[in-house]
Amino acid sequence: MTRDAATMNDGTTPMQRKAMLDTARSIAIVGASSNPARASNFVATYLMSSSADYRVHLVNPRETEILGQPVYPSLDALPEVPDMVDVFRRNDDLPGVAAEAVEVGATSFWVQLGLWSDEAADIAEGAGLGVVMNRCTKIEHARFAGGLHLAGFDTGVISSKRRR
Repeated sequence: MTRDAATMNDGTTPMQRKAMLDTARSIAIVGASSNPARASNFVATYLMSSSADYRVHLVNPRETEILGQPVYPSLDALPEVPDMVDVFRRNDDLPGVAAEAVEVGATSFWVQLGLWSDEAADIAEGAGLGVVMNRCTKIEHARFAGGLHLAGFDTGVISSKRRR
């Protein structure tokens, strides 16, 4: 993969990201928050909704329950191996999370908007994981599922004409 840290372009194509989302059945959200104003809470809510068909596991050592779901202290405490590890942590924490994702046997490592670590990407890619950085799983899933419009939702209108 050709990454460009200057532009935070991870080098993945839309079809590669779609394939990762299509093949994942379980997603671990590392850095999940009980605060509804946090992006990780919003993404977890979406991924656990009927809009997405995933088994979602929340990971945060300081929480016990979020959105009515149990929260696990680490990836190795999950009841199953997650297909995707979706990370909401500081850049400095990303290499350690990447190593954990490799250790538990995940198949992809996804780092949320605004986050970037070449070291974490090298760890994950070196072990054969698909890597996406600086992109939101919710936004990408909604884009591929047809539920994303410029305003962030499906208007039900497919047209190139302006409304009058």
